[in-house]
Amino acid sequence: MIKDFRALLDNMQDTTHRAAIYSGMWEFIKHNSRNKTYILDEQLHAMEVCIYHGINVPVEGLVGERISQMCRCAGSQSRCGGDRRNDWVWVKQYPGRCYGVMNGRLPWQLQRLFKIKLQNEDGAFVEYWLALAFTTIPENSGNLDPVSKFVDVRKALAAVALQVFSMGNIIGCAHVIPEIAANSKTGDGCNERSIVNSHIDLVTWNDGYN
Repeated sequence: MIKDFRALLDNMQDTTHRAAIYSGMWEFIKHNSRNKTYILDEQLHAMEVCIYHGINVPVEGLVGERISQMCRCAGSQSRCGGDRRNDWVWVKQYPGRCYGVMNGRLPWQLQRLFKIKLQNEDGAFVEYWLALAFTTIPENSGNLDPVSKFVDVRKALAAVALQVFSMGNIIGCAHVIPEIAANSKTGDGCNERSIVNSHIDLVTWNDGYN
């Protein structure tokens, strides 16, 4: 059972994920915590952690009513003996018309959801609800493809491919369809680009993609 940050790191079999969540935590502490200088490495390892496998996000329905969506994140655990389910979600980036029609938000794929209790300089403990996710970069500045009428995104560069961020920036479920690009030499495909299906309504997302 995962009870502290050290156990969370040890539980992550993927070394890339482990390095990303470790460095991401230090970045989060640097920019968000009131304790930017007094947390030592061994203190961070001992910080209390609680793992979650889903988050309810309030969204606006078709006629303006407030409903909630369940965004799931199994992490490295398989679901009912099948594949791991780590949902795509809309993550708020900047206000306004940034990223074209996506209005300052980007689809990211969840990898971990967790709560960590950090100690401030005054000795008080503060809980932070955080997520680790694969990030994307919009193609064509986030504008619609003239033929498909969808937005395309691609994987971010390796240095920023995985990010730790506040769960409060998750604003709903996203539906992303991988494009398989054939390798001219081997014939193998790789999911470097994806189509963002913005034509499906938010209300039926969970029913259609459970």
